[in-house]
Amino acid sequence: MARRARAFRDEMRRRRTVRDYSPEPVPGEVIDVCIEAAGTAPNGANRQPWHFVVVRDPAVKRRIREAAEHEELDFYEHRAPPEWLEALAHLGTDEQKPFLETAPVLIAIFAEKYELRGEEKLKNYYVTESVGIATGILITALHHAGLATLTHTPSPMGFLNEILDRPPNERPFLLLVVGYPAADALVPDITRKALDRITSRR
Repeated sequence: MARRARAFRDEMRRRRTVRDYSPEPVPGEVIDVCIEAAGTAPNGANRQPWHFVVVRDPAVKRRIREAAEHEELDFYEHRAPPEWLEALAHLGTDEQKPFLETAPVLIAIFAEKYELRGEEKLKNYYVTESVGIATGILITALHHAGLATLTHTPSPMGFLNEILDRPPNERPFLLLVVGYPAADALVPDITRKALDRITSRR
């Protein structure tokens, strides 16, 4: 058990967020299997309050990029407090999001506030927690399969409902960028907090 735990830890330590992608296509089966893994996540009352939209169409990706960059520009120029911008500075991020077009796959993750069965609305429970766990499993599965990811959360994200034709009971949760790193991709030189800083025992 300890050997398997260490091997998994070491594999996840190699996972890094990537912002520069190769346009090389990703096998559809790999994406599907990883989403199936995400669908095994624990969730409130087994309502499974998530929906995943896999986007490959270049025209749709362009619309998403344009809408996201519009929101990001407003964020960086008007809405972000100085301390937030200072915290982001070492990552080198700005309103330009070319990866939304370059990467072969985007997965838009939606959280279902309630389920629609005909005219009936069935409330879902612990939606944010459930979808967050499923998203973590999806990122892990994609990394295990050999793919890089980037979590993107432009705010607000309501444009995803319109572009991807999703119903009003679904709230955009996160946009996941998926693909192979570009040959010249770089990642920030960061460290992780040590175990004794993230754990306590009683």
